[in-house]
Amino acid sequence: MNDIMIKTERLTKTYRRYRKKEGVLGSIASLWKRDYEEKIAVNQIDLSVGRGEFVGMIGPNGAGKTTLIKMLTGIIAPTEGDIDVMGYYPNDLKNEFKKQYAVVMGQKSQLFFELTVNDTLHLFKEIYEIPEDAFQKNKSYFTELFDVRELMDVQVRTLSLGERMKMELMVSLIHNPKILFLDEPTIGLDAVASMQIRSFLKIINEENGTAILLTSHYMEDIRTLCKRTVVINRGVKIYDGATDGLFEGYQKNKRIAVTFALPVGNLDIKTPTAVLMENTPYKKIYKVSKQSANILLAELMGHGPKDIVTEEEEIGTIVERIYQEGGGCLGKIS
Repeated sequence: MNDIMIKTERLTKTYRRYRKKEGVLGSIASLWKRDYEEKIAVNQIDLSVGRGEFVGMIGPNGAGKTTLIKMLTGIIAPTEGDIDVMGYYPNDLKNEFKKQYAVVMGQKSQLFFELTVNDTLHLFKEIYEIPEDAFQKNKSYFTELFDVRELMDVQVRTLSLGERMKMELMVSLIHNPKILFLDEPTIGLDAVASMQIRSFLKIINEENGTAILLTSHYMEDIRTLCKRTVVINRGVKIYDGATDGLFEGYQKNKRIAVTFALPVGNLDIKTPTAVLMENTPYKKIYKVSKQSANILLAELMGHGPKDIVTEEEEIGTIVERIYQEGGGCLGKIS
């Protein structure tokens, strides 16, 4: 049995964009001659994802992540290169292929807001032609996993954002897909809801063996879930290797926010490399090197804080650092 679920070689997507000079004269001139430019959204990407792998994909806005997912799912066709997903050429859009994967996009819903959750699930049962026994088994499994029994008979439009994301996952997983594509699944969610979604995804990956390709701007999503990370910048893959290696090699600083129940003045902080980024009576935010983060945390605890939150550097910062250093820690996955 072939354990490679996704395989691409030199995968490229180029768009042709129309450029018009501003004003009426520009509009009139375009009637006779139109100027175009080519935009390379994905450039010569080689990618291999195995059965049951949980792979993170990060990069700044416009890097080409969503375009890559759209090619892998057959939504758009590549300009050139080879692509194989579970033995299919995605853009052929064969029903047998479409029944074996699922897509969840944090900014686009596939739910029907006027229907109840139960009715929505039954609609997808018919779309995917799921046998009744398999449908009831999966529905029961995910209802218990997500703890949403009391929400099954309410309209989707009345659900909170976190509850809707659980339902997005249920709808996507009800047909037992072999691959799950996730595009920003925790966008807009609070810390508790994000943690729940991450926990569910980990269970789905480990218990069901579902291969998952996750794009996210939240480093905590990547660090918690993905042993392997692919970094894309300007359409080019610039890192493909262990997530731990990505953090060790390219993450230099942490951001630590401390809040207080009562107003406090300036803190006498002696931690090396600690830089005060925000200073209000109730909240202080510091940037500090990874090596000094624990020293700063211990020092802040001595000031009686209400809460302390440690955050990783933003993905854009890390990607830019990899790009500037030329991918010196570049990992290769065969």
